[in-house]
Amino acid sequence: MSAPPVGAADGIPPGIDIPFNRPSLVGDELRYMSEAIAAGRISGDGDFSRRCHELLERELGAPRVLLTTSCTHALEMCSLLLDLAPGDEVIVPSFTFVSTANAFALRGARPVFADVRPDTLNLDESLLPDLIGPRTRAIVAVHYAGVGCEMAAILALAGRHGLAVVEDNAHGLFGKHGGTKLGTFGGLATLSFHETKNVTCGEGGALIVNDARYLERAETVRQKGTNRSQFFRGMVDKYSWVDLGSSYLPSDMLAAFLLAQLEARDRIQAARRRLWQRYEQELASWAAANGARLPVVPPGCEQPFHLFYLLLPSLAARQALIAHLRGHGILAAFHYVPLHLSAYGRQAAARWRDCPVAADVADRLVRLPLFYDLSAADQSRVIAAVQAFQP
Repeated sequence: MSAPPVGAADGIPPGIDIPFNRPSLVGDELRYMSEAIAAGRISGDGDFSRRCHELLERELGAPRVLLTTSCTHALEMCSLLLDLAPGDEVIVPSFTFVSTANAFALRGARPVFADVRPDTLNLDESLLPDLIGPRTRAIVAVHYAGVGCEMAAILALAGRHGLAVVEDNAHGLFGKHGGTKLGTFGGLATLSFHETKNVTCGEGGALIVNDARYLERAETVRQKGTNRSQFFRGMVDKYSWVDLGSSYLPSDMLAAFLLAQLEARDRIQAARRRLWQRYEQELASWAAANGARLPVVPPGCEQPFHLFYLLLPSLAARQALIAHLRGHGILAAFHYVPLHLSAYGRQAAARWRDCPVAADVADRLVRLPLFYDLSAADQSRVIAAVQAFQP
């Protein structure tokens, strides 16, 4: 999952006229929200929620998709559905947002931090055999930047050891790996519709249920641990508290906004593809001449163009580039303090081990502005400012 960009919580900082991210209206967001109000039903699981569920299930080919209040909460639902208990272990990459580990730590599970691949910055599947122990219950694969993890190897290893696989697909909606859509490999997967994502409703997420064993219970967990969904389908004559759960339903107002964005997905993806590919084409020579690296997208990966980053040769170069861009009125951002180096990560981990690749790339990575209505002129300014910088 992604942290908000630097300065995002306080709006656009003074002196910045090209933000890192800007949410956009791309279709019928306001009309749908007005319709939800006129219908007199704006709490969770209204008509717009149902339409979002149906669209996502159809597009992903998933048995069940359930909107949630955030990707974080969808991950918490995974933890509940897996019946994790204190002392259980869950393997997660160190280079990810805190929610990937925190959702499982809340149930008492201990994260085992895995290093990432130097090319895609995804979980390094070759390290997994040494991380699995007698208390391991699950592997969480994070598709960084929407570039798919090596899921065939991860699933095969998990199958041999009887482990659950959860996909944190916060970055990867509509991405593919080997022709299969991200979010449909693991028994459970999660999505994010945070303001910084390709398709957004400000705050929101979804749980993808691919394993039929979790279907009925996922509805219960999401409905505060009650069998309310079964009640409305006429399966029980009253609903009551039957399991652990919480209030994970987003307002139908958010679902109305989200539906309009989902319906405009092709236009959103096309715009982001143009921006991403222009960065790649026009910064390749600069990167080669200055010891920097562009994102790596291996053959067989169809990414959704969620983010564009540069790997600078050093921390000092990264910080200097961010300051240089800011001096040109451009806000860039870095990503993630590695979880294995964080204060609580050291405390919560089942056993501490170094993740040198994660530590290295976290110091050197900078993300460039990339959002739906970033104009060609503003992108030209960003590119020119980067090309004028020498580490």
